[in-house]
Amino acid sequence: MHERLLPASPNWYCSRCSDTNANGILGFGARNSIYLVQVTATSPIILGELAGHKERVSGFVFSPHPGEESTCASTSDDRTVKIWDIEKKVVISEHSAHEHTITALDWSRQERTLVVTGDEKGVVMCFWHNTINIHSFMPQPRAIFCLTCSPHNDNHVAIGYKDGLVAVIDISKKGAMLHRLRGHDDEIHALVWCPRPGEEGLYSRPEDGGDAGGCAVVAEAGDAGCYLASGSKDQTVRIWSTAKGKAVVTLKLPFLKRRGATVDPGVKERIWLTVHWPKGMPTHVVSSCFGGELVLWDLTKSDKQRWTLLGSSADGQNHSRIIFNLSSTVVDGTEFLISTSMDREIKCWSLSTLECSWSLPTLGGFVYALSFSPVASGLLAVGVGDNMIRVWNTLSLQRKYDTRLFWQGIRSKVTALAWHPSKEAHLAFGTDDGKVGVYDVFSNKPPQSSSTYHKKTVYTLAWGPPIPPLSFGGGDKPSNSLYSCGGEGVIFQHDPWKLSGDASNIDKLICDTNQIKHKLSPHTDFSWKPDGKVLAIGNEDGSIGVFAAPSLKQLCSVEQHHKIINTLRWHHAHGSSPDLHALLASGSSNAVVYVHNLRNAIESPSESPVSITEAFRSLEGHTAKITSLDWSPHHDARLVTVCYDGTAQVWDVMKDEPVSNYRGHRGRLLCVQWSSVDPELVWTGGDDFTAHEWRVSKQEHTKPPKGKRAQQFKAKLKKKKKGTGKGMRIEDNEEERGGGGEEEEEKGIKTTTVVAKVERKESAIGPSSNGEAEDEEEERGSVSTPLTPAVPEWRRGSSQAYASTFITPDRLQNGEKAAGPTRMDDKRKDKPESSLKRKKQRSLLPLSTSMDHRPKDDLLRDCVTLASCRHARDEVAHCVPGSGEHIQFGLFSDREALHRMLDEEERGHLEGGHYESMFNLRLWRGQEAEALKLAMEKGELNDYLISLAPMAGFRVWYEAVEAYVKQLSRQDQHLKAAAYLLSIGKFYDAISLLKTHHFYREAIAMAKARLRLDDPVLVDLYMVWAEQLEKDGHYTAGAKCYLAVGRDFDAAKIIGRKGDVASLRAAAVLARVSGHRELSRSFSLRCAKDLAAAQDWRGAQEVLLDESLLTHCLLFSVNEMLVMRLSQVGVVTWASASTHDWSAPCADEFLTAVEGVWQREFGVSTSTPDRLRAAQEELAGMENPSTTANVPLKQLLSQVALDVAQGVLSWRLGGGAGALEHFLHAVVRGSEAASFTVMSETCALLFPQGLKSLSVYQSALDSSNAETSAVCGSLEAFICYQQLYTTWWACSCSCSPQSSVLPAARDSEDQSDPPETSLNGLQQEGSGEGRAAVTNGSASPDSGAGDREEGPHGVLLAAAGRRVLSEPHATLQASRRAVDEVQRRVSYLVQRHSCVQEAEPGAEPQAEPPSPEQHQEPSSETESLPSLIASMAEHHKAIAEMPEHLKKYPFPNVLECCMVIVHLSRSARLPPRHPTTTEALSLLQKYGASLQRAWQRFT
Repeated sequence: MHERLLPASPNWYCSRCSDTNANGILGFGARNSIYLVQVTATSPIILGELAGHKERVSGFVFSPHPGEESTCASTSDDRTVKIWDIEKKVVISEHSAHEHTITALDWSRQERTLVVTGDEKGVVMCFWHNTINIHSFMPQPRAIFCLTCSPHNDNHVAIGYKDGLVAVIDISKKGAMLHRLRGHDDEIHALVWCPRPGEEGLYSRPEDGGDAGGCAVVAEAGDAGCYLASGSKDQTVRIWSTAKGKAVVTLKLPFLKRRGATVDPGVKERIWLTVHWPKGMPTHVVSSCFGGELVLWDLTKSDKQRWTLLGSSADGQNHSRIIFNLSSTVVDGTEFLISTSMDREIKCWSLSTLECSWSLPTLGGFVYALSFSPVASGLLAVGVGDNMIRVWNTLSLQRKYDTRLFWQGIRSKVTALAWHPSKEAHLAFGTDDGKVGVYDVFSNKPPQSSSTYHKKTVYTLAWGPPIPPLSFGGGDKPSNSLYSCGGEGVIFQHDPWKLSGDASNIDKLICDTNQIKHKLSPHTDFSWKPDGKVLAIGNEDGSIGVFAAPSLKQLCSVEQHHKIINTLRWHHAHGSSPDLHALLASGSSNAVVYVHNLRNAIESPSESPVSITEAFRSLEGHTAKITSLDWSPHHDARLVTVCYDGTAQVWDVMKDEPVSNYRGHRGRLLCVQWSSVDPELVWTGGDDFTAHEWRVSKQEHTKPPKGKRAQQFKAKLKKKKKGTGKGMRIEDNEEERGGGGEEEEEKGIKTTTVVAKVERKESAIGPSSNGEAEDEEEERGSVSTPLTPAVPEWRRGSSQAYASTFITPDRLQNGEKAAGPTRMDDKRKDKPESSLKRKKQRSLLPLSTSMDHRPKDDLLRDCVTLASCRHARDEVAHCVPGSGEHIQFGLFSDREALHRMLDEEERGHLEGGHYESMFNLRLWRGQEAEALKLAMEKGELNDYLISLAPMAGFRVWYEAVEAYVKQLSRQDQHLKAAAYLLSIGKFYDAISLLKTHHFYREAIAMAKARLRLDDPVLVDLYMVWAEQLEKDGHYTAGAKCYLAVGRDFDAAKIIGRKGDVASLRAAAVLARVSGHRELSRSFSLRCAKDLAAAQDWRGAQEVLLDESLLTHCLLFSVNEMLVMRLSQVGVVTWASASTHDWSAPCADEFLTAVEGVWQREFGVSTSTPDRLRAAQEELAGMENPSTTANVPLKQLLSQVALDVAQGVLSWRLGGGAGALEHFLHAVVRGSEAASFTVMSETCALLFPQGLKSLSVYQSALDSSNAETSAVCGSLEAFICYQQLYTTWWACSCSCSPQSSVLPAARDSEDQSDPPETSLNGLQQEGSGEGRAAVTNGSASPDSGAGDREEGPHGVLLAAAGRRVLSEPHATLQASRRAVDEVQRRVSYLVQRHSCVQEAEPGAEPQAEPPSPEQHQEPSSETESLPSLIASMAEHHKAIAEMPEHLKKYPFPNVLECCMVIVHLSRSARLPPRHPTTTEALSLLQKYGASLQRAWQRFT
């Protein structure tokens, strides 16, 4: 039916409200409908609409199965799920089993008929639409935000919750939880599965959740996992591995500078992060960003090259506000991405070029105005209720929907538009809040606004010739003035050259010229004749005044309509006949369009204005009020009208017959424009949020639809000829309501906002359009639009009866004073007046009143009886005035009769439960105290009675207030009750009442305003509220309470309870400001530790501002430098959030660099021994627990840093032995954590030249001290231990099977500068001449002769053997292994005994625990518990007898070193009787009995 269409905007804040199918059709939910769009490479094509939901559509999805592309599913806030056939546009199946709002929807990729939905309470429902079978379950009692069905597993569904949890469930097992994926800390907006099954390599870092740094993350063999992407409000996108059950990639949104169209800075919006995984790009994910940008993520690359911005080649391609939904489809071999956004545009992107292919503008409000430019051909302006103007180039060949958006300076609905007749860029607009402005649409400048505001909605705008006072005087004047008509009934003339000046009210000119003394009827519309010589003005009373410019002398008055005039239009000036030029078409609320030929009145005006009561043509057919009309500029007397009946009608006026009827809208029509270029095209806009372009000749209907009231109109129209002008009867006018009475129109329609003009400002249907809060309400809360019922009158009536007109009494009033110009600074925000009739107040004397509504004979008889009672009492002895059937006489007889009547009326009110009426009667009789007492007993006190209570005295009023307070408390009106307590001076009771019912804020305000600041009640309020806030987790508010009462310490503690970095930092500052230094120090240290754990080194140092935290500054600096050094060699793979320049690796040795940083940055050196000593004492008091094998790397490095810092301080303070002991602990920690790499690199950092570096420390120590010698021996052993393994691994990697020497030894012949050995000094001990260079087992060509005999390995093994082959240490280690073995055997015996004791008689014996002998050779003798205990005692005794320095300091595993030495000696083909090899074999044979098989096989 339509050619082109601007649809309603897609609904906001829905996880899946749009989708595409394999045929390239896009469907999206807009309000309570679903629009279908054909996606092509160049432009969209609107296919139609699916209507059936009663409330907002919250979800939409197509069936993904081949052959079912025309099947789709939708959900709505009306709690229904519907299955549609888009070809037939009918519902196939539906259900409404959900009890709460549905928030998520998806179609199973495996089962063809399964649709899965989730609601805000956490209920998931599986709906098989072919069998109407429904299964429901609740995996988690949390609000569901989104869900998606796995494309690779029949039963797996991923669900995103509001609190950030992502769950993968199995619907075949009643929602059993498969994975609980934690990582997001805010609501999940989108979930999408990878289109490719399996988990192939993605780039991951450890902080992303992967296991390898900068490496590919690959699922384990045989594990059928799949990647899942999630987007969250916490501004991250996470890629989850379902095989591992954790996140493997975390993508943080980049902060991008906004490009293209600017955004209204006054509009605030929250982040919405949607994610889409294109089918043809399994290693790429598309996500939205902060301000409407789209980002393509390459999951195989690192952060710096990971993301690409879509539409980056040109400005204006991206959305200007947040994006809600993404979907993709393949058209002609190219995959296109479709995005919907808060900026009310749908964009199509080519994923091959990453550029925007086309944009489809959508509308977020009623279409109130349409206007074609008279100068720029095809340029159409659209005024919409979403506070924006669209200017559409309808003739654009490349882009069918080439539109520009204008929002600056507009804060309300755009209700009127008018192009300048000669300046193509000037567009005038009027808004719902009464503003008038002018835009230059070819520039980006904000509009010029008139300083004169209308008090109500702007109905009409038009450019016309200037009239006085603007036309007075000489000099340059504007050729056209801007005229505006507002809802208050005033027409203003604005000077377009000086909009900042006051506008003039044309009513003054009309009254002065025509010598009118009475107040004019409020104006509702006007129209300038195309030649600018005549102005027609429509009024609220249905009359039309025709005035000659420029003096506005009245020519005639059209009295045809008897209802408010909604629209007026003159025929265009280029008609073939002169009679056509004077045709004036008008439409009102009586559903008939009248066309008057005013040629005679214009060309031959009479001295006094004539009244015209007969129409040239009456166009009947519409069934509701006429809202707009327009003459065809291409035909003679061809008119198009639009109406509340939802149709547009084209008329041939001269033939008085309908031509074509358009029924494509689903709501009431508000505006119409005939195309200025194509004689066949007409544009219409309505309250269905759409604007349609349609061809007159292609419509199948010629007449408007016949409604139930169509026949009533014919009868009503006949009455119009009887009463026109002053003689018209009110009853007739009330009947002629063209579309039903006001009550009928209001029936069943939800009114939420005010629509302009035809109540273009009274929308009985949608919510208000825009601003941020209104936008969200509009998208979430729109309701269906009935076509038949109309809403109350567009225009509001006046309460004043005018001299020449009558109005219907049910029209609402405008006010008594004439409307004058209103400047911006004194503009009032008048609330819209209610369009309902005032409710008639209930009579207080219903019994006596009812007696006056009897038949006339009875009323006459009453008069006779009353007269007899007054003058002949004996004749009517049976009559007792004021009681029984003569109750009505109580008003007309004596006081006693009146009291009898009031007594009966009171009884009637009491029986009917109308206590207030009864109380009023008692008040009339002066029985205030009795009335109040009865009200207190009944619990029916109210504000009215309390206000009258002082009439009965102070005591009565006081008791009444006390009773009312109790009544209000029972009704939970505690604030009001507290106010009444204040009125009787019970301040403390009022405060206590508020406190008891948790109105702490109000109680504190009241107490602080009334009581002394040191009053204990006020302090108690703060403390109680603080405790409640702390219990509820509102720590910052609780801290404010503590601060208010001077409890700074508690305030700092409660802020720090949350434990995050920001809270700890604030708590530290608060404590420091309030003088609690220790507490501040504690919070600063906690905050610094958290920042250091997050690798934010700069932030950690900034927190440690206190001088007392200097020691921790030194420790963190060592930790930072250690991390940076290890990251250089690949041990540390994560990236630090922030670092200092001084922590970067340099040429200096590590310990030298540490001392330099301490001196430069912190002023700590040997010249400040006191600071060194204080730091040493504080570090010595820190807890540094022993290291275990599963300690995280970050924690391990912090422990190593503490040891290193203590070592440096000890060395600088002269404690050489203590320094080496700390260095030993630093080296050993890597070995204890089972990380040889950390141990090796720590050795290299502390002793970069190996034993030579160690000898520097040894030279300053006392070699005769056993403790010192033990420490040095352990350090030497660990250095050699590290070198042995390094040599072994180098040999394993480099040696060929045919060679017995290391290739490194051969390759070193090509080196001009052979590297030094990492043992540094071992060669001097193994060779007496020269300096042998041994690096990782390779020898230099310049080695001595002795070295050539034994080879480089001989030198290495001889030097290492002397340090690691320690028989005392081997004895100690063997004894400890024996103790461990005995403990294992004792434990086994105890477990076996327990199993035997617990077994019941006759029961099968329980399985015994595995014996230690099952894993080794059986024992030669039967073991018993006593023998094992004796053996353990012997071993403990042997250990106790060993020297303490052997047991105190760690030492490498001697047997392990023996095996490595034997292996290396054989690899290097050393002589069998080599001393080192012989000693190693001897130790193995002596202490390695339990490892015999292992070492024999290894060596």
